[in-house]
Amino acid sequence: MKRFHTSLRMISLCACFILICVFYLVALVNLQITGQDYYTIIQEEATTRYVSLPAKRGEIYDRNGKALVINTLRYNISLEYGAMPKAKADFNAVILNTLSAIRAGGGTSCITTPTFPFDGSYPNYTRNENFFESASNRTKFAALQRRLELLDGTTDENMLKYLRERYGLITYDWETDSYIENYSAEDAQTLLAIRFDMEYMQFSRVEPYTLATAVTMPTLTYVKELSIGQVMITEEEERTYIYDGYASHILGCIGKIPAEELDYYLDLGYSGDAYVGITGIEKVFEEHLRGANGTLAIVEDAYGNIISETIVKEPISGKDVYLTIDIDLQMSAENALRDNIEIIHERAAASGGKHDGEDASSGAAVAVDPNSGEVLALASYPSFNLSDYLENYATYANNPVRPLYNRATLGTFAPGSTFKPGVAAAALEEGVISVYTTIVDKGAYDFGDYHPRCWIYLQKGQTHGAQDVVQAIQNSCNYFFYETGKRLGIEKMNEYSRKFGLGEKTGIELSESAGILAGPDYSASMGNIWNPGNTLQAAIGQSDNMFSPIQLAVYTSALINGGTRYRAHLLSEVREFPNGEVVKRNEPEIIAKVNFQDGILSTIKSAMKDVVESGSAARIFKGYDIAVGGKTGTAQVGTDRSDNALFIGFAPYQNPEIAVTVVIEQGANGTDAAYTAKAMYDSYLKGVHYETKYKDLEILP
Repeated sequence: MKRFHTSLRMISLCACFILICVFYLVALVNLQITGQDYYTIIQEEATTRYVSLPAKRGEIYDRNGKALVINTLRYNISLEYGAMPKAKADFNAVILNTLSAIRAGGGTSCITTPTFPFDGSYPNYTRNENFFESASNRTKFAALQRRLELLDGTTDENMLKYLRERYGLITYDWETDSYIENYSAEDAQTLLAIRFDMEYMQFSRVEPYTLATAVTMPTLTYVKELSIGQVMITEEEERTYIYDGYASHILGCIGKIPAEELDYYLDLGYSGDAYVGITGIEKVFEEHLRGANGTLAIVEDAYGNIISETIVKEPISGKDVYLTIDIDLQMSAENALRDNIEIIHERAAASGGKHDGEDASSGAAVAVDPNSGEVLALASYPSFNLSDYLENYATYANNPVRPLYNRATLGTFAPGSTFKPGVAAAALEEGVISVYTTIVDKGAYDFGDYHPRCWIYLQKGQTHGAQDVVQAIQNSCNYFFYETGKRLGIEKMNEYSRKFGLGEKTGIELSESAGILAGPDYSASMGNIWNPGNTLQAAIGQSDNMFSPIQLAVYTSALINGGTRYRAHLLSEVREFPNGEVVKRNEPEIIAKVNFQDGILSTIKSAMKDVVESGSAARIFKGYDIAVGGKTGTAQVGTDRSDNALFIGFAPYQNPEIAVTVVIEQGANGTDAAYTAKAMYDSYLKGVHYETKYKDLEILP
């Protein structure tokens, strides 16, 4: 009987065990095959959003590998479009709460100023006319109106009312037939400006909206601890200019895509709010410097918790650009040019004379490797700082001395006597004169009814007497070149000038002027008739001749390197990051070649050596320990201001490594422009960096 009860218990336990197993088996089948559990629900409610991973922009270096423009990290506080609540009130609450957190964390100064085209205080606004002076702003504003489906004739008052309703700042009360303000005037003003800016900048899933930039670590830490779900801390690479204030006209800067170029960049795959090169090297070499942004996929559950983050596409860094510029020479050129201009201006002002340089205020200096066309320095004065270019653009743009204007490539100037060596070379090659030809300077040149006079006759009532070509260049004898120009003729004169690169673009990557080559063609284009007497003036670098400093440097290079004109260029190499592999190397490119007879160019070089040793530039180079050559020029620009001062030169004399051009507007005397050239030789050939203001002042008595 006892054994029977024991067996019954065992059977009962086994039955219970089997029932439990069956229960769990059924539940498991239901769970895996036909049922839906919590995790399935969560999975179905999970959403995936994609965030752009910014690529590193390439950096810019000089010819010696010295960094000019680099990237430094800054931290921004932004809002994620995909995480923002749909309800207007909740959306606004996120903005206000985040701003409050930034301020509480000590980051008030980091809060960005939103773009807002109206002045005044909430709710009374007037149109900001300065905003609409920008073509870019007008274009973007019109595009926003179209997106909002507002008619072109919509008044500002109606648009503002529409926006206030759209953003939930006011609510219409049907019972009272009036609008109710939902926020204080201060909060409403903040929300209106920010939410307008969000739409103006096209806040979207791929473009977060930045509320604060360059945020300090204490502020970041404070905001992070509040765990506001819609806030994202982003790292952004900011362009840092190692030598800020130098090479500004060369390097350029980056900024938001200009409205007129938006379609172009969108076709290339840029986002509408992307930063691109907008001036200088940053713009010219955008294709190399830009990287390719990556993509991060973020999966979140229904409660906004991040389930996973996956890099869908890795960002690709931009390439580094190496320039032909020598930054030490560039700084010396800019410093010396500044001092040169100030010395001339202050000396003339103190003397009390008229048109002696008291109006000197701007100029340019260029250095080129005559054996390759590599641009070693490209200085324009006055200049500006790239670090505050965008912030202070209006101030720079409205400055009457035009610091944003690149005089080195865009400015054009009558070359004056710096044109004479080229005329002499052409005349020798064409055989209209020889090294033995002597022309007697009689003061006033007899050309029918036209009697142009030599400069020494005008100033002192004297003449140069008998002059050969070397003496004529050394003494800058106008009379000699009147006769030489008449013999050579304007057609041949211009044929050689073009081969030297005058009146032709140099090929430099920056925007440049083609200049003006005086002659029948140009006169006809202006509705004028070219008279034979104009040829005499053209031969001494006057008439309509107008060339840029970079053109004059290329011309000088061709005179001293055997007659070869190279394309001027700033790009040396493009290298991959981070391995430094060279993917593009810019080789010298010959644009034109003049095969001069033996001895002609050596004669010109010898004459230019005499200019600095015993001619018009001797007082600048007295006792100089490097043999150099050069030519001064003083070009008339009217009777109401001082003449322009010019100098072209090269060094060392035997095997030139550097050709320079210096132009000082209203510098009065070409000799004084050689001051900057000497400082550039010191820097490039001796490693002596020019910094001290008014160094060697005694050379400009």
